[in-house]
Amino acid sequence: MFKHVGLRLLQLVLMLIVLSLVTFVLMKMAPGDPVLAVLKADERPVTEANQQVVRQALGLDKPLYQQYGSWLLQVARFDMGRSYTTNQDVWQLLMERLPATVSLMFSSMLALLVFAVPLGLLAAVYCGRSVDHASRMIALLGASIPSFWLGLLLIYLFSYRLNWLPMMGGGSLYHLILPSVTLGFVMAPEYIRLLRSGLLEGLSQEYIRAARARGIREWRVTAIYAMRPALLPIVSLLGVSMGALIAGSVVTETLFGWPGLGSMAMEAITQRNYPVIQGYILLTGLGIGLANWLSDVGLLLLDPKIRHEKGMSA
Repeated sequence: MFKHVGLRLLQLVLMLIVLSLVTFVLMKMAPGDPVLAVLKADERPVTEANQQVVRQALGLDKPLYQQYGSWLLQVARFDMGRSYTTNQDVWQLLMERLPATVSLMFSSMLALLVFAVPLGLLAAVYCGRSVDHASRMIALLGASIPSFWLGLLLIYLFSYRLNWLPMMGGGSLYHLILPSVTLGFVMAPEYIRLLRSGLLEGLSQEYIRAARARGIREWRVTAIYAMRPALLPIVSLLGVSMGALIAGSVVTETLFGWPGLGSMAMEAITQRNYPVIQGYILLTGLGIGLANWLSDVGLLLLDPKIRHEKGMSA
């Protein structure tokens, strides 16, 4: 077990290094100049002399490999640098925005499960009936609608027309409802299909027929005996979905004005604020890696076959 954990942590560190290098190169290739954003933020005239002073102060006059090496050594000392535009510590900026993004992600996962579990369960139990057809239509609808378009529809209906929920901003649970429903609904279709197919396969097994023959109630057979193996692909997908959830949160946070990491990243990209972008990429990469690791641990706990294949004790 410890060998498996150590190997995954080593893979995570190597992944973060490669991710930071690729991000660094892509940022340097992108059009725009962060020096202009710094001068604009400081309200200084954009002259050649001022640009040269700022460029030297930020270390942008050095070769690319020296810039990346200096930044990597800073990160190894747990120092992510300072924002070009506000001169605030990047780590402090990330920690200020992180709670809002984490709350949005957890509420989105809750909304996803609220959509996916009942629909997938009903579709499997009533396979071939109207409930099954309705759930598949809902899944197709969720897979076809872009998150930003669904968000605009929800804003128009529940904020503009009905005036039930706030349109933008943060600070309360009411502000969290619309962005959570937006992210959860567009991610639910894959979970609905997986849960439906997993339950259909589980309900056709011999041990399920044996449980029914012993007189065990149908709801208990479905919810306990058939649900556990059907959850294995769901748990595996949760780790993979973390990347899609973070990517979707950037669009959703920007659309709803949610004060999280995604909206901060969008602002940093427009300003070519390299330290903030790099810090965001590292933090989200770490989150995705840890989510995949937790997903693997969940699979090990749920399925003894996987533990046996990896040579681990129960």
